[in-house]
Parts: sequence; C-alpha cells; structure tokens
Amino acid sequence: MVLSSYLLDILKFTLAGIGTVYAAFYLIKPYLDKSESIQLIELKKTISNQTLPLRLQAYERIVLFIERVNPANMLVRLNGTGLSAAELYSVIANEIRTEFQHNITQQVYVSNSAWTVVTRVKDDTLSVVTNAVKALPETATGLDLSKTVLAHLSHLQDNPYDIALKIVREDMQALF
Repeated sequence: MVLSSYLLDILKFTLAGIGTVYAAFYLIKPYLDKSESIQLIELKKTISNQTLPLRLQAYERIVLFIERVNPANMLVRLNGTGLSAAELYSVIANEIRTEFQHNITQQVYVSNSAWTVVTRVKDDTLSVVTNAVKALPETATGLDLSKTVLAHLSHLQDNPYDIALKIVREDMQALF
C-alpha cells in the first residue's frame, strides 16, 4: 500500500513536471523563434554588406567584358589593319579567350542567368568571327575581316551586345 501510494506520488509529480515543461516550452517557443529569425536577418545583413560590393564589382567586370568583346569596340582597339585576316582572327580569338579567363571568377558573385549571358556572348562572338574568316579568301586582310564582321552585326535586327548588357543590368538591379 505504501509502495503504490509512493509510486502514485511519483507519477503525479512526473506528470506535473512534464506538463510544466510542456507549457513553458510553448510559452517561450515564439520568443525563441523570433530571436532566431532576428539573428538570421542580422547575419544576412552582415553578409550582404560584405558581399554586395564584390557582387557589384563582378557585374561591372561583366559589363566591361561584354563591351571589350563587342567587335565594334574590339576591332578598333586591336587595330589589325596591317595583319592578314587569319592573323587578326588569331589575335581576336586570343583576346576573347584571355578576357573570358580573366573574368571567369566573377561567376561566383553573379546570378546563373548573368553568367549564361557572358558565356553566350563569348561563344557567339567567337562564332561570328570564325564564320567571317572562313567566308573570306586566304589572301584577305585584317581590314576585310573587320568589315565582314561589322557588316554581319549591322544586318542583325537587334544588337546582341546591347541585349546582353540589358539583361545583365536588369539582373544587377534585382540586387536592390
């Protein structure tokens, strides 16, 4: 009898303790959740303050890459008038690949869509120049290659480099 009374008291105290812990947990849980979300927001804000300048710099470098591989700008900068078409093609292809390799780490800081635009610009520019040099006779000059590439771009309804810049700018503005 004493043993059953003793066990009954233990059971009562155990149930009361469990009930108290359960009630306390559900009273404190919203406070803990709110505190956790505030800490998470502060952490994201700190990370954002540190990475935002890097991300903006990456977008600037991508814009610069697009401008530098734009044949209208690149052909003027390279000034390959004294070269043959094959030599100028080699210089152009090397310039595009070098620029791309120089900026390849920027993909860490930009969105997938922005990086896709960059790779597409690189590939399409190489393709345009390759097709232009193939269409020319072997005796063609660098000036002939330049004219052919620029003529091809002028026949396009929309300038692909302007479209790429627009996409990158829109992507960058999504940061704010």
